Amino acid sequence: MFQKKTKRIPVPEYDFVRDGPLVTPEYDPSLTLVEAYWTRPGLALVVIVLTPANEYQYLVFEPSLTPFEKTVLERLFPGVRDLLIRADVAMDEESRTKALYDAMDLYLERFSIDLMPDAVQKIRYYLKRNYLGWGILDPLQQDVEIEDISCDGYNTPIFLYHRRYRNIRTSIRFCTQEELDSMVVRFAQSAGKQISLASPIVDTALADGSRAQLTYGKTVTSCGSSFTIRKFREIPFSPIDLILNNTFTVAEMVYFWMAVEYSQSILFIGGTASGKTTSLNAVAQFIPHLSKVITIEDTREITLSHENWLSSVVPDVANPSDLRGRIEMFDLLKAAMRQRPEYILVGEVRGVEAQTLFQAMNTGHTTFSTLHAGSVDSAIHRLENEPLNVPKAMIASLNIVSSQIRMYREGKQIRRCNEIVEIMGISETKDVVVNTVFKYRPDTDSVIYSARSEIYNRIAEISGNDMNWVVREQQRRAVVLTAMVEQQIRDYRDVSEILWRYAAAPELVLSSLDDLTVLLEHGSVTPRPRRNMKADVVPPFV
Repeated sequence: MFQKKTKRIPVPEYDFVRDGPLVTPEYDPSLTLVEAYWTRPGLALVVIVLTPANEYQYLVFEPSLTPFEKTVLERLFPGVRDLLIRADVAMDEESRTKALYDAMDLYLERFSIDLMPDAVQKIRYYLKRNYLGWGILDPLQQDVEIEDISCDGYNTPIFLYHRRYRNIRTSIRFCTQEELDSMVVRFAQSAGKQISLASPIVDTALADGSRAQLTYGKTVTSCGSSFTIRKFREIPFSPIDLILNNTFTVAEMVYFWMAVEYSQSILFIGGTASGKTTSLNAVAQFIPHLSKVITIEDTREITLSHENWLSSVVPDVANPSDLRGRIEMFDLLKAAMRQRPEYILVGEVRGVEAQTLFQAMNTGHTTFSTLHAGSVDSAIHRLENEPLNVPKAMIASLNIVSSQIRMYREGKQIRRCNEIVEIMGISETKDVVVNTVFKYRPDTDSVIYSARSEIYNRIAEISGNDMNWVVREQQRRAVVLTAMVEQQIRDYRDVSEILWRYAAAPELVLSSLDDLTVLLEHGSVTPRPRRNMKADVVPPFV
């Protein structure tokens, strides 16, 4: 095994099709297989099983190593780390991966260790997983079906929230306290934060955009270090995705399309994980092409394809107790007001920045934001009281409130728009007057359109048209959205491009409804066969 070779033949990068899988799953035959899929083809396999207790379990399988391969890997870790520290490595993943493989090859050459090609590929996987990925959590990071990952302490299973199987136990666990502490410190340091017994709590964003809440030691958690990671979706949902998911109907998206185009301010409300920011991001794609857009967030979540877009993120601070020079969302919002924005998007209002946001509405700026609230009444109550303290007269400058809920049907999680409400003004009794335009019916999983909208009346007045024109425009835009749904044009960049083309040349878009992909400049969508829509997707406009 340790025979020195005169010339080492380089092992090519692993290829699933050429080399075949390096994973062989083995699990208790009493478990019932539900689903299996790769998170890294050939290298990391996820198997969803059903236990005899009728509970789902998430099993992760990675390449198995022989005792000799384990020994080589253990020796490689410190040696490769020292070589990487001395190397001047560019920050992109390809360069770091190449440097890692070169360091491994140099180490094997130095100690005359000869390995079979499959052994080299397996060891490369573990080195890359541990140095450039999330270690034993790397398969979870790569799984696009996962929303949240949580660890409650060492020697306990990692739990996660799966899009299809909800809360589920995994086969992964940190076996020692030192191993878990090391992972928590690594997460903090990768985000430029320090975590210790003196400062045991850190809230931050990881390199991939995921939100992380970390605790260290037993100072605040009796079971030791812990973490919760809310995964970041790199490619945001488009309006077409939300229609296909039945979160919104075509009629509701047409309403938002026209409201956004004619500068109506919108507040998305709902509970935790109800999809508020997702909906805000999707609706923001209706913003006209060249409009100046400024986004302000604690953690980067909003992604747009607009060129005239300035993204602002509240900077992390190494020492939370040091208030000198600290920049808050309030400061970014004040700065944004001086930059002549046409649309201001605030990830979430939870403090004094709410007053500045509503002042922006009063001065004619169009704003979108989110707020934790279970209903329109509770949202208004939150806005009026501590710590937001928005005067009731300012609340009247808000145009639309979209309420979202997360619920379960037939054991599956779904998100729905519960209602879309217009703020009509303040009554003589100092109450906020609202008008419900769309209302969700849980019993039939459908939406009722009231056919009464002050926003549509306002659009007719602003545009110098009558309500007949508004109805025709509703129908035309509904046809465009329906065509995108049928042709599966879902990517947010493609959807935005078609929306912008409609704004510039509506007749061109309407004449291309049979194949809207011909309008896409970059051709990023492959035309797909049209499929039949449900009859109730496009409700009649009255």
